[in-house]
Amino acid sequence: MSFHSTTIVAVRRNGKLAMAGDGQVTFDKIVMKHGARKVRRIAGGKVIAGFAGSAADGITLLEKFEGKLNEYKDNLTRAAVELAKDWRQDRALRRLEALLIVGTAEHLFVISGTGDVIEPDEGVAAIGSGGPYALAAAQALLKFSDLDAETLAREALHIASKIDIYTNDEIVVEVT
Repeated sequence: MSFHSTTIVAVRRNGKLAMAGDGQVTFDKIVMKHGARKVRRIAGGKVIAGFAGSAADGITLLEKFEGKLNEYKDNLTRAAVELAKDWRQDRALRRLEALLIVGTAEHLFVISGTGDVIEPDEGVAAIGSGGPYALAAAQALLKFSDLDAETLAREALHIASKIDIYTNDEIVVEVT
C-alpha cells in the first residue's frame, strides 16, 4: 500500500508569489483526507513553503528549512542550498520522501533530496502527483492571460484536480 497526496503549484507574477496546494491524501485507493494543509507561511510570514509526499517527512523538511533560514539570516538562496546539501549527505534525512517548493516574491525554488535546488526560468513550479498538469496549466495561463498570481495558481490547481485522481479541489492559497 502507498500514500499518494497533494499537488503544489507556485507562481511569481507582478511582484507577487502565490502558492496553492490541494488537500487530498489518498492511501492505496481510499481518500483518507480532503483538507490537508501542505502550503504554509514560515520565517515570520516572509516565505511561503509547500511540500508534496509524506506529510511527516514534509513537515520535518519545512522545520529544517526554517532553521536554515534562521541560521543564514533569511537568505532564501543560501538556506535552500544548505538544506539540499544536508538532505543529500545526512543518512536520516536521505530517507525522507518529500519535495519542497519555497519562495518569496523575488525567488522561487524546488528542493529535492538528491541535492537539486532549481529556480525555474518562468517563475512557475509544481510538485506532487498532479504537478505536471498544474505546471502546464500555469504556464499556459501565464502566457495567455492577465490573471494575477493568486488567481493563476488557484486556476492551475483547479485544472489539475480535474485530471489527476490524487488531487482535489479543496485549495489553499498563500500570497506574498
